[in-house]
Amino acid sequence: MSFPLLTATAALPAVGAIATAAVPAARRSAAKWLALLVSLATLALAVTVLVRFDPDGDRYQLTESRSWIADFGVRYELGVDGIGVALIALTALLIPFIILAGWHDADPLETKSSRWRPTQGFFALILAVEAMVIISFEATDVFLFYIFFEAMLIPMYFLIGGFGDRAHAGSDEKASAQRSYAAVKFLLYNLVGGLIMLAAVIGLYVVAGNFSLQEIAEARANGTLDMATNTERLLFLGFFFAFAVKAPLWPLHTWLPNAMGEATAPVAVLITAVVDKVGTFAMLRFCLGLFPEASKWATPVIVVLALISIVYGALLAVGQRDIKRLVAYASISHFGFIILGIFAMTSQGQSGATLYMVNHGISTAALMLVAGFLISRRGSRLIADYGGVQKVAPVLAGTFLIGGLATLSLPGLAPFVSEFLVLVGAFARYPVAGIIATFGIVLAALYTLVLYQRTMTGPVKPEVSAMPDLRVRELVVVAPLIALLIGLGVYPKPLTELVNPAVKHTMSDVQQKDPKPDVEAAK
Repeated sequence: MSFPLLTATAALPAVGAIATAAVPAARRSAAKWLALLVSLATLALAVTVLVRFDPDGDRYQLTESRSWIADFGVRYELGVDGIGVALIALTALLIPFIILAGWHDADPLETKSSRWRPTQGFFALILAVEAMVIISFEATDVFLFYIFFEAMLIPMYFLIGGFGDRAHAGSDEKASAQRSYAAVKFLLYNLVGGLIMLAAVIGLYVVAGNFSLQEIAEARANGTLDMATNTERLLFLGFFFAFAVKAPLWPLHTWLPNAMGEATAPVAVLITAVVDKVGTFAMLRFCLGLFPEASKWATPVIVVLALISIVYGALLAVGQRDIKRLVAYASISHFGFIILGIFAMTSQGQSGATLYMVNHGISTAALMLVAGFLISRRGSRLIADYGGVQKVAPVLAGTFLIGGLATLSLPGLAPFVSEFLVLVGAFARYPVAGIIATFGIVLAALYTLVLYQRTMTGPVKPEVSAMPDLRVRELVVVAPLIALLIGLGVYPKPLTELVNPAVKHTMSDVQQKDPKPDVEAAK
């Protein structure tokens, strides 16, 4: 029996979470180092998965299959394609930086509502989320996926509600109420989506007789499974609704600004750069893979919703006074691009969407973590409380600028390639949608450059005159992310070669081919 590499990659952070939580309360530093070491070991396993994966090989590789609940056809089935491998690598890469960035975020405070801030619990919850996200990217049994898709809500709820942004330290009771509201809103939105998906999962079992993604796909291919049109559409809507909440897609997005605003910066990165990617990934794997005809049926409406997300999120980002909420609304706009690329039903669009998931994770992590370092120094999230930072902390300002330029998809930085592919893929099938989506780029330039101008340039405000520049630990967090943004922007080929074969399989699932260019119209 070969070594269960996929199980080990998900199990290691789960075991690490338990071990970190068990560290004695007086040894907070030991808990931090243990969590960091576990995350680095998980990264090593993820790299092993990446190295062993052959993009030109079988669709699902490193597979594992065990009987679990035999009476109900539930199996412990894991397997990865190029898209799953890329997102596992992204998750494992970001978690060590999240832990380092939040090194002091769970240290005890003297304020009344913050007495319960167990450092061990904070880092254990981060590792627990990592384990659940990784196995979600690996699961090829629908029921197994659903369990961890829902289970990750529990540690995220406590991370948002129990460990809030310290920029609120001066208003203790109000801060506690805002954190609780954000955590409950996050939980309720995602729980409702998950319950609707559960009904669809049960319906899928009634129709197909099992939960195996591969068996259902094979049954559909050889004609032994023929879903009625209305049944397939209803099941698709149940799955898509849950994924659209997680993604998040307008109008199911309203939990995200609250959650990111009230969470610490590292937890905000965990939300939007890691957890939310499960939603868009699942649209590719489950919505398109299980319900190809219904996916094509729903595409026009989803494309419209994606366009609204792009423009609406960018417009609200322009008007924000809170740095973290600005990044949250910018992320809603970016997720609109990802979903537009998925449902453009072109190879360029879906390759761009997959690259966008990875590149958005890196760029948002860079921008939000530097913003978190900035906020921790000043003690305020309000843009108006800053000014002239680049004169007193040039390295902080420089990294903030690069993160911002990546957010607006500047050529030469990683997100440009993915956004360009999404627009090309969308324009090939839906020219009007491609044109409208382009306005999101213009608005991104506006909110990013205005944010930088108001916080980093101009006269130095007295409150920031003594602001220290980035420390060594903070540089260790930011520098690799900046290097990745530049490296993947200049040379994205390794990533495209990894995901393109998986995209071809997805296009085959929905029986779509790329539109041929209209040469005569171009003349």
